[in-house]
Amino acid sequence: MKRISLYLLPAMLLLQLAAAQAQTINVSDTGTPESLLIAGKGATTTIYTDAADAAVVQVAANALQKDIQLLTGQTPAWQHSTSLSNTPIIIGTIGKSALINKLVASKTLQINNITGLWEAFTIQVIDMPVNGKKTKALVIAGSDRRGTAFGVFELSRKMGVSPLYWWADVIPAKRKNIFVNGQYTSKSPSVQYRGIFINDEDWGLQPWAARNLDSAVKDIGPRTYERVFELMLRLKANYIWPAMHPCTKAFYYYAENPQLAEKYAIIVGGSHCEPMLRNNVFEWTEHFEKEYGQKPGEWRYDVNKDQIYTYWKDRVIQSAQYENVYTVGMRGIHDGSMPGPKDVGEKVKLLGNVIQDQRTILSEGLHKAPAVVPQIFCPYKEVLTLYQRGLQLPDDVTIVWADDNHGYIRQLSTPAEQQRSGGSGVYYHLSYWGAPHDYLWLSTISPALISFELSKAWQYNARKAWIINVGDIKPAEMEMQFTFDLAWDVQAWPFEKAVDYTQQWARETFGPEFASDIARIKNKYYQLAAAGKPEHLGMRAFSEQEADRRLLAYRRIAAEAGALQQSIPARLQNAYFELVYYPIVGACLMNEKTALAAKSRLYAQDSSNKAALLADSATAAFEQIKALTQQYNTTIAGGKWNGIMSWHPRDLPVFQMPPTSVHPDTSKKGRAFCNIDTQSAPLLILAANSFTQKQEQQTTLQSATGLGYTANSITCLPVTAPSLANNEWEKASNVSYSATLPAGKRTIQVRALPTHRQYTGRGVRYAIGIDNNPPQVIDLEEATDNATWKLNVVNGYAQGQTEHEVTAGNHIIHIYFMDPGLVLNDISIY
Repeated sequence: MKRISLYLLPAMLLLQLAAAQAQTINVSDTGTPESLLIAGKGATTTIYTDAADAAVVQVAANALQKDIQLLTGQTPAWQHSTSLSNTPIIIGTIGKSALINKLVASKTLQINNITGLWEAFTIQVIDMPVNGKKTKALVIAGSDRRGTAFGVFELSRKMGVSPLYWWADVIPAKRKNIFVNGQYTSKSPSVQYRGIFINDEDWGLQPWAARNLDSAVKDIGPRTYERVFELMLRLKANYIWPAMHPCTKAFYYYAENPQLAEKYAIIVGGSHCEPMLRNNVFEWTEHFEKEYGQKPGEWRYDVNKDQIYTYWKDRVIQSAQYENVYTVGMRGIHDGSMPGPKDVGEKVKLLGNVIQDQRTILSEGLHKAPAVVPQIFCPYKEVLTLYQRGLQLPDDVTIVWADDNHGYIRQLSTPAEQQRSGGSGVYYHLSYWGAPHDYLWLSTISPALISFELSKAWQYNARKAWIINVGDIKPAEMEMQFTFDLAWDVQAWPFEKAVDYTQQWARETFGPEFASDIARIKNKYYQLAAAGKPEHLGMRAFSEQEADRRLLAYRRIAAEAGALQQSIPARLQNAYFELVYYPIVGACLMNEKTALAAKSRLYAQDSSNKAALLADSATAAFEQIKALTQQYNTTIAGGKWNGIMSWHPRDLPVFQMPPTSVHPDTSKKGRAFCNIDTQSAPLLILAANSFTQKQEQQTTLQSATGLGYTANSITCLPVTAPSLANNEWEKASNVSYSATLPAGKRTIQVRALPTHRQYTGRGVRYAIGIDNNPPQVIDLEEATDNATWKLNVVNGYAQGQTEHEVTAGNHIIHIYFMDPGLVLNDISIY
């Protein structure tokens, strides 16, 4: 009989489950005849698991026991016995739990829709005989060990326990009773490996962990990872790239770390610069001599193959007992290019040899054929160039495409690459350290952008692995939760509906009475940040009018956040501060500091005291940022988060006090600050959705809220539609705008989301024409790291510019969507 690797299942499962029923499991305070009372007055609930079932099943059962206690004050019993109480909660994995197997054999429990699937589960209230009497039981059964755990945490979430209950202090409301009825059978997840990358932990997670959870080792260690792993299970994530900066010792340095990962059923991998589960910045640079009794040679495979080969082989043997995904390939010791020959062709050849040898190591160390060992290759930064120059990558290795570090995916699989057995995935940033500027302080990537890029990737068959760079986890909690909700069910949150996620999240986290207000505030926060992240303000230039409008908008949502804070229940005050108040008010204060300082310099020669007043206000905002962060670290949740938040990651100049008219010499050499741009304003700005006519041809035009810096935007679907040649503009879906213009030469600037073409041969093109004149075709694609791209990601838009000679009067401007992936924000006429 032919055996199918689990690694190859998801594409098949999506077809098998298309018609699967999606019933509902209901949790309420009042019961019906169909309900089971699992907690409350008169409840004698007992949780049952099989001692022979996986460790993560016991972890989940223990968590459910605590969750019920947190909600009701009652702690249900938990047993491994097969002798059931009158109101049992039976938790187990098909084939691993005697109780589940018995229920299946008697046809009391229906599992046809999940048998053999990856990480699927069913939650059912069933009728069954117990002690000679017919009673009800709540059954949570998983197709595999993680499926069981995910089913348990799905129930917890429905009972009112947020996945962020510990990480963001979301204390649930107390319940007098918990009744459960109905049934719910999940699909397999949309993405097989759904992971987080803890990164750039130097200013938050590492010092906090060293001071609090892992004070014994003064590092991110087992106690911290235990909390991380539970969070991941609650988010239905299953894969981790552990923290790996020089401030943190390697994951494998602490023997308990991989053991805990196995206990929690978390799959361990390594980042784009950590092949074969090795953490080079510690294990090669600092720890090698202690491990091997000799100093490490050069980190260069063509001159030091033997040492590097042994170093990789030993970790593979050490990790063989655990569930892993191995990163193959090679980069620098840390986040740099692979040392090797100067000739690019020779470097490509060397990288190919590296991967061949790594697969030999995997085969010999794991006693398996390489094709059944999960492996990823991440063409990050310069590695993409090597791949594009002809690297021969084994067909079963998963290509994990990277974004440009700012939320826009650089490349996706061609039609031919989509047929590879290894498939593809995405490495995506919610936090970043690097050019053109970091954004490590606040989390500002919107759900709409996350969905647009990752859903697009999924359509291009990037379904094997999504790894999300979450930085220090805080303050990216909501954005991380959205990403994993999307990874679990990609069709639940298409980009055109993703703006509504904030309301659902706020309802689940803070209650329905606060949901609309929080959603409105958060969505405006994302929109404002799309035109200039708080960390990027030193590189932005706004007109005085733009700066004033931004400040007014920020002050409005900050005031609304402050007013709403007064109504939030006491149990949720800490959560509200962490998830809403701090990022909103912090972003407002950063804009006040930079913009008011810039305005004070603008009015420095004014005879009034306006410049001095502006300087004082800017300084006050700077001091408030520090005070607010001090509150986060020392007051919120009784000091639980002491050390987690820094208002000045890497001590970058943008976080310091800018020069003002009062203190013009406070800047350090080379420091850049937000400036007031005095360029002339456009004659007219046309919003993307203000078109007078649209014509859909080979594609459908879709408007979206929350995608980019404007209120609405337009793109064409499907994202897999073919591109058109420049002379085929008449076949393109298009929108038309009416504009009354004076005679003369007019410059038209079209601004769009700074997305990238999906692969070589495509573009990010639009065609623009006025009236009946032939249109001009503009491609907005930019090579990552060039000057225009840097400007684009900081500004939040790519910009095309065309010249047109017009007569006085009314004119029709036509915009044609030549490539899928183009997202139109607005049109400015000068």
